[in-house]
Amino acid sequence: MRRIRLFAAVSAIALVAAACGDAADDTTTTTAAAVAPTADIVETAIAAGDFTTLVAAVEAADLVETLQGEGPFTVFAPTDEAFAALPEGTLDSLLADPDALSNVLLYHVVPGEVTADQVVELSTATTVQGADLSIEVTDGNVTVNGANVVTTDVMASNGVIHVIDAVLVP
Repeated sequence: MRRIRLFAAVSAIALVAAACGDAADDTTTTTAAAVAPTADIVETAIAAGDFTTLVAAVEAADLVETLQGEGPFTVFAPTDEAFAALPEGTLDSLLADPDALSNVLLYHVVPGEVTADQVVELSTATTVQGADLSIEVTDGNVTVNGANVVTTDVMASNGVIHVIDAVLVP
């Protein structure tokens, strides 16, 4: 785990450094968007810093290797605030039951890389868990099973993360 965090931190620093290059030298300036991501979904979530509960849950459910796999995956990732908004005891109950936790976490993962441009064209998406997510677009705002998509297209080497403000429960 220490190695993953170190790699994620180094990757994040490299991306920030690339994005902050000297704009006066147009021949060497690179933006973070132009650099292909090297961190996988788990490493990207760790580097973001807003997903400590999600990462801990992925570890507890023994899904780290899966989400570091070849993919591609699309993850609708709840923030730490989203997990904190769960009814009292829900997270502890899930953490105590790895099968139930895995079921909830895989409900947030769609096989394939589905970018924001593609998501807005969908009304449903089938998850790795097997159930469908309902996708709605209203006045340019996207919701997934009622959860607001607050950040889109956080690219990883093996897929994409869309940040949501609620935990999805199958």
